[in-house]
Amino acid sequence: MVSSTLLPSAEESKLRLNALYGPIGRDLQISEKIFAEELGSRYEFVQTLVDHAVSLRGKQLRPALLFLTAQACGGVSPSHHILAAVVEMIHTATLVHDDILDESQVRRHSQTVNAAWGNETAVLLGDYLFTHAFHLAASLETTLACRWIGHATNLVCEGEMMQVHHRGNLDLDESSYFEIIEGKTAVLTAVACRLGAHFAGASEVKVAAMEAYGRDLGVAFQIADDVLDLLGDEKTSGKTLGTDLEKQKLTLPLIHLLENGSPDEVRRIRALVADGSDGVRHTLRSLLEASGSLDYAWQKAEEFADSARARAASLPPSPAREILMNLARYVVRRSF
Repeated sequence: MVSSTLLPSAEESKLRLNALYGPIGRDLQISEKIFAEELGSRYEFVQTLVDHAVSLRGKQLRPALLFLTAQACGGVSPSHHILAAVVEMIHTATLVHDDILDESQVRRHSQTVNAAWGNETAVLLGDYLFTHAFHLAASLETTLACRWIGHATNLVCEGEMMQVHHRGNLDLDESSYFEIIEGKTAVLTAVACRLGAHFAGASEVKVAAMEAYGRDLGVAFQIADDVLDLLGDEKTSGKTLGTDLEKQKLTLPLIHLLENGSPDEVRRIRALVADGSDGVRHTLRSLLEASGSLDYAWQKAEEFADSARARAASLPPSPAREILMNLARYVVRRSF
């Protein structure tokens, strides 16, 4: 269980992540070159938008998972470099669209695309990134990757639509929450690992195990992200926080609090969430801490991370396997 007071600083989190990515640094550079070449535009304005969106990306978790899974399952091939660029394009597109949905103004200490150029431009840029991703995936000899990535992207959109549908639903239960975050986050980490294993020549059993690893890790990552939206500091995280509350999107800590609080507490919490003013996040934080709901959410994140580590442990011993296991620990022990 991770206490909010024990989370590492942003600088410590970055150092840990850089250490984990060390063995795949060269592969990430190659995929970044492919990424940049595919998204090059003859129009200066479009290139400015692309460059800005790219600067807002963070951890490159999905391409890293693809490369590490490939290394652990047989080795990295040129196809992996293309696929890593593809999954990162899709992830970047989802970030651009998410910022529109959340009306976020800041990401990575910079204005979001929608804040700087408006929603219309941001929608079109997200679409531009999606179409380039599938154009690049189609350059492979097989259409398998296109089918897998297309299916995963559909599930991401379903998850986002269901989250929008449930805004203001203060009766959202835990199982529905997990369905939403599996769709909006975990399917993309799962398909990255699936692609990494399959294109490294792994058996169907290993491919399935790595896909499950990616799904568990993605769920753990999103639970931690939702907790940080309640606990985090905007100066540290570099992005707009509290958007879940402003949009009345229930996340795991609040769901637990509403399901386990006394009738008086539940009435008060519902009123606070419905209020949505700037000070609500800080008021709720003390209630969440006192009730044990934050600890409950951290514990759930740890359980999914433990499950991911167990799936990675089924692989033959290798440095990549150890990094995959450590990454599962990192996603719930970070501050941004």
